[in-house]
Amino acid sequence: MTAGDVLVLNASYEPLQRVSLHHAIKMLVREVAVIEEAGEESFGPFPKPLVLRLVRYVRTRWMHVRSHLCTKSAIKARDKACAYCGGSAETVDHVIPRSRGGTLTWENAVAACLRCNHKKGNRTPSEANMPLLLTPGRPTSFVA
Repeated sequence: MTAGDVLVLNASYEPLQRVSLHHAIKMLVREVAVIEEAGEESFGPFPKPLVLRLVRYVRTRWMHVRSHLCTKSAIKARDKACAYCGGSAETVDHVIPRSRGGTLTWENAVAACLRCNHKKGNRTPSEANMPLLLTPGRPTSFVA
């Protein structure tokens, strides 16, 4: 976070995002937001905003879309590290290999480093004697 960042809240007071001070002032000029908290300095006719609230409620489907789509990048974002050794998550491994009918689902895919993915190969974790450090499943949310 930089000193010029301004927090933007939805009309329902849910945090949405951070914007630059320049963008925040443009939102105030267009009257799409109001100042909820301001600093001591001023920026032209406006007090320097620290927190803005939107005047109208904005639907935020984009915040929750990722939790519904099971993609390789979403799996790596969910796990953040290799599910076998805890190292860097460079690829995705199917717990039940694709050659045995495994598919890319939240419950069957984990992030893995290249070394562990190659070592496990076309076997299940128990066959490869490589226990999982986590239990794969649908994430509850990706919103930070």
